[in-house]
Amino acid sequence: MTQSFYFYDLETSDLDSRNSRIMQFAGQRTDLNLEPIGQPDNILIKITPDVLPSPQAILITGITPQKTLADGITEVEFLRYFHKEIATPGTIFVGFNSIRFDDEFIRFTNYRNYYDAYEWQWLEGRSKWDVLDLVRMTRALRPEGIEWPVGSDGASSNRLELLTGVNNLLHEKAHDALSDVMATIAISKLIKQKQPKLFEYLLKARDKKEVEKLVRQKQPFIYTSGSLSAEHERTTVAVALFDHPLRAGTVFVYDLTVDPEPYLKLKSKELAERLKYNPNSEVESRIPIRQMQFNKCPAVAPLNTLRDEDAKRLKLDLKECEKNFEKLEGSDGFIVELSEAIRMNQAPAQTSLDVSISEVDGMLYEGFIGDADKKKMAQLREMDANSFADFHPEFNDDRLNKLLLLYKAKQFPKSLSADEQDSWQQYLTQKLMDGGDSSKLSLYMTKIDELSKSKGLTKNQHYILEELALYAQSIIPYDL
Repeated sequence: MTQSFYFYDLETSDLDSRNSRIMQFAGQRTDLNLEPIGQPDNILIKITPDVLPSPQAILITGITPQKTLADGITEVEFLRYFHKEIATPGTIFVGFNSIRFDDEFIRFTNYRNYYDAYEWQWLEGRSKWDVLDLVRMTRALRPEGIEWPVGSDGASSNRLELLTGVNNLLHEKAHDALSDVMATIAISKLIKQKQPKLFEYLLKARDKKEVEKLVRQKQPFIYTSGSLSAEHERTTVAVALFDHPLRAGTVFVYDLTVDPEPYLKLKSKELAERLKYNPNSEVESRIPIRQMQFNKCPAVAPLNTLRDEDAKRLKLDLKECEKNFEKLEGSDGFIVELSEAIRMNQAPAQTSLDVSISEVDGMLYEGFIGDADKKKMAQLREMDANSFADFHPEFNDDRLNKLLLLYKAKQFPKSLSADEQDSWQQYLTQKLMDGGDSSKLSLYMTKIDELSKSKGLTKNQHYILEELALYAQSIIPYDL
């Protein structure tokens, strides 16, 4: 099977993948040498009337709802193209912070439109990778040959537009999806050229089996993650403690730069309190453990990858890390108490799935969909606006039953009966108007008014805000 990279990026209506929508999708396929294959994709996707975009986000991207409606395609049309032309066998999906952001939007888009939310990234030899962690680990472990930017505060920064700027790489317009795709490919080429061994190592290590093999040795390893301290270039020496008691494929790892002594004699109840997020607590009081999911391409490497000069530059004291590791090795009681503390902090498992139509769009992670329902989903995906009248699938998973009205209304509005049209208008009224001054529509208009009074707005930004206000007026349910 021939493998290829597919670099992609999104511009979205807001940051929350459950409730926000993709407005622009762009991508470029390359071979494994990062040379382009075919023409790039650059697609606008029509926003639907149950979604009000973040005015701040639209000021950044410049993509108004009206532009998506005039020049875009529906989510159904996009997904048909995506699964036929983009998610081909052997595709490695790549982006810049895509695993934590863009991939989530693709999953929810698939779910809302009756596609499996996960198969596009693993079935038929497909996989995923993330250039952001490649950048972070290269900066930490093999920085030679590349210029590394700092932000306005003087601290290290790995923002895409800064990386391309200091390395004189083409990046025509930050926060335009296609421009960001081309910039991501350029950064990848630079790292592959300057640090080919690390590039190839991390490409191979995107496989969860490779990650698991290293981490489960229960020996210290190098770990790079955005959740780690900028003081050490987001890199530390870590060791696996134990599997997550409730989530397969997830382990807890300990940051060995921190002395575990203060925690070793604590009981589960005290540890549970220390694990809870408290914005007023001292950072030092928090137990330095993190969840690592093997299937999210964590950037890990053997300890001997860290050269002495890099350890010094990163301010990583390997002797102290070794001492901390030895303390943990003889602390089975602590591991037992900590595991119990994690159980104590987990929300109780939901024994029945109560599906509300107002929330069903965001309920992807409430469970996996069964094979019988997947067959009905495949039938539904083949239907057009004229085919729904006699189609009554009666899914086993009630989420899929509740989604049907929304799917028809947003993707095939002409298929709605009179009763369904009334139900859709009631849904929109509740979604947009419930809550009075705290409703989505009211808060949206208030934010537009606040932004319009900001100093230094350009003529185009004033125009965008006016367009956003007009859009809100255009989607107010007709029965109001």
